[in-house]
Amino acid sequence: MIYGIDLGTTHSLIGAFQTQGATLAPNVHGELLTPSVVGLADDGTLLVGKAAMDRLVTHPERTVASFKRFMGTAHEVQLAKTKFRSEELSAFVLKSLKADAEAHFGDVVRDVVISVPAYFNEHQRKATMNAGRLAGLDVRRIINEPTAAALAYGLDEQKEGKFLVFDLGGGTFDVSVLDKYEGVIEVRATTGDTQLGGDNFTQVTEDLILGRHGLSKVDFSGKDKGALRRTSEALKIELGSSRVASYSITAAGRRHEGQVSREEFEQGADALLRRLRRPLDRAMSDARISVEELHSVILVGGATRMPMVRSLVARLFGRMPLVNINPDTAIALGSSIQGGLIARDAALEDVVMTDVSPYTLGIAVVDPSDRSRQMMQPLIQRNSVVPISRSEIFSTVNDDQSRVNLEVYQGENLRPHDNIFIGELVVHVPPNKAGAEGISTRFTYDVNGALEVEAKVISSGSMSRAVFSSGLGLSEEELNQRFAALAEIKVHPRDRLPNQVLIARAERLYSEHLAEKREFIRQRLLQFLGELDSSRTNGEAERLSFSQSLDPFEDRGFNT
Repeated sequence: MIYGIDLGTTHSLIGAFQTQGATLAPNVHGELLTPSVVGLADDGTLLVGKAAMDRLVTHPERTVASFKRFMGTAHEVQLAKTKFRSEELSAFVLKSLKADAEAHFGDVVRDVVISVPAYFNEHQRKATMNAGRLAGLDVRRIINEPTAAALAYGLDEQKEGKFLVFDLGGGTFDVSVLDKYEGVIEVRATTGDTQLGGDNFTQVTEDLILGRHGLSKVDFSGKDKGALRRTSEALKIELGSSRVASYSITAAGRRHEGQVSREEFEQGADALLRRLRRPLDRAMSDARISVEELHSVILVGGATRMPMVRSLVARLFGRMPLVNINPDTAIALGSSIQGGLIARDAALEDVVMTDVSPYTLGIAVVDPSDRSRQMMQPLIQRNSVVPISRSEIFSTVNDDQSRVNLEVYQGENLRPHDNIFIGELVVHVPPNKAGAEGISTRFTYDVNGALEVEAKVISSGSMSRAVFSSGLGLSEEELNQRFAALAEIKVHPRDRLPNQVLIARAERLYSEHLAEKREFIRQRLLQFLGELDSSRTNGEAERLSFSQSLDPFEDRGFNT
């Protein structure tokens, strides 16, 4: 089987296409969603998912989330004394998903499809593939998240027509316009914003809290800073169903309480809503269809649960969006279906899926009106159906020129250096008069986002070729070194993870409460630890009892 993975900013999932359809694998806690959170326990053991999530509050210096936003950059996160790149942190999450799928499906997980935001550039896609390699996986395909959601929707909804996928996740925003006809799901256009998601809306509630009390982030440290973020997230979620929500935070030893209304939240998020509109306008324009031609609008991603987002979509498109597929699981289901398509599953014989290039690809050329200036010459326009191959002939610009440097860029700006630099291909040409030597240059872009560039000198027939990868990514030697280093990091056994989750939860509640409540939690935690030490089993009965005793202290993540 080829497994499908949704490697998300906030949560991640894994599944596979079987005879009964796409099936998602639960994790060791019986849940489909694994938090994309990584941490180190006090003894240096690696914690992933739910086991690490509560430690964002109690041990922020040893825990990290939302690292997907750094994918494709050289940014490093320090946990305790060790620094990790986003590829490595993502690899930990992928390893956890791999173990969950192997336990559920009873088979070795090797070949996978991983979804990425549609607007991920070449660097980010390469980094995602490297994360898969570090996790011991063979990434057979990178699929755009809205495309995956469209696959899940397309098989579930039998009607033909044009539809738009609005995908607002924890850290990224994607839009795709698709056309379904005669068993074909064709992507007409895709665009987005890789720095816009639910985290930005959480920042709005956090800013409202800070502004109300004249505070700034410098007033928070350690556990208080983690609690502020968790409180802001919980406030955002509650305002999705309530007109007013209360909060309580601690800063520099002082408690601050208050309320935020949904109206205040929506006013504070007005700039974010305007940012959501720009990709929508571009996608519709690139697809060359009108709002009236759309059959439906599908919402994907947990952040689409916010009423203001649903109202925006309904207002812009003059209809209520569809939410008949769980927005948290649609991408993982679609990725699993894509795995089935690659594996040529018999149940998917009549389904054809096309995708597009999210960015324009081209080379830097001399501006004929000003030879001191360069401009971007596109070979493959954004939203071209992939795989695609395009060629164009370029010529030398100087007398006796013996080489041409083909600088390859990705982006929509006229000036090359305002785009993403992909790489360079050096082509040697016979010295001649300016313009006398021609070079036939061909770009070939595949469904995984790999770009092959070929250059043929017309006069001599000599060929040059390169397949470009990210200059910011890891080299083959670095990948091998990192793989060896990650293999040495201790990982908690699966059967012990539920206990780790419960301990982290108790420690988080202890940090959030005071006086008698805090003392009760401390005593129960010590009792639970003692029971585990003396038990020869995995402590299932003790775990259930301890978990139930903590339930009354959960208060939407707020301090009490």
